[in-house]
Amino acid sequence: MFRILHRRELNDTVTELSIHAPLVARKAKPGQFIILRVNEEGERIPLTVAGVDRDEGSVKIIFQVVGATTELLNRKREGDLIPDFVGPLGIPTHTEGINKVLIVGGGVGCAIALPVAEEFKRLGAEVTSVIGFRSKELLILEDEFRACSDRLAVMTDDGSYGRHGNVTVPLKEMLEAGERFDRIIAIGPLVMMKFVVLAAKPYGVPVTVSMNPIMIDGTGMCGGCRVTLVKDGKRVTKFACVDGPDFDGYEIDFDEAISRGRMYRDFERRAHEETCNLLKKAEV
Repeated sequence: MFRILHRRELNDTVTELSIHAPLVARKAKPGQFIILRVNEEGERIPLTVAGVDRDEGSVKIIFQVVGATTELLNRKREGDLIPDFVGPLGIPTHTEGINKVLIVGGGVGCAIALPVAEEFKRLGAEVTSVIGFRSKELLILEDEFRACSDRLAVMTDDGSYGRHGNVTVPLKEMLEAGERFDRIIAIGPLVMMKFVVLAAKPYGVPVTVSMNPIMIDGTGMCGGCRVTLVKDGKRVTKFACVDGPDFDGYEIDFDEAISRGRMYRDFERRAHEETCNLLKKAEV
């Protein structure tokens, strides 16, 4: 069993938990993920490692309440236990030879982007970060990004905070002004990552994207997390859990990934509603 040591609500739908998992904390690196179950009968869900405290033996996870399992996880409090917390899984983000990096995070994807930005800063790279949200109410981790970034741009779609516009606005401004980066790392909604890739392509800047498709076992056996890459005109299937989650953004078939990502949206919404109703009845 794994104990919840700390809990922090980042906004109305996004929560941060620190889980006591010393063996995972000892080995986890930025870009990797864990798979957990909230209870013995629960489904397995992947969540990115958002940070580790090796002295405390804890692993930080950040999640948005979107379905039944995240609703149940969000009901947990400090001191509560969860039965399964497996990891670290996946390949860590590549950092070698990158001295100037642009980190682009969108929405809850900022929880994945933050430890990557922190690692590059620790290694002495020049870090520019661009984070974007739909509105001020959804803003998370601004102070943490500011602490590890040489420059930070905060964007909101509705202009309620920071600059008005999406994350490609400052990206295009920097590239059009002649600024060059060793690599751009984009983490967030698929549509956002697709347009970051399109914005960077004319300038030839390498782009890494972090893929978070449907995932079940985390070992490559189920095939649920398959991602299609297009290399030299040929379509190649990879699995995000063992081959990723980081991939070359220029090779991803984003249209297919977006279509697959929408397959279970209605199911998740119904499962969330049913779970909420059951919990309310249990509280009466």
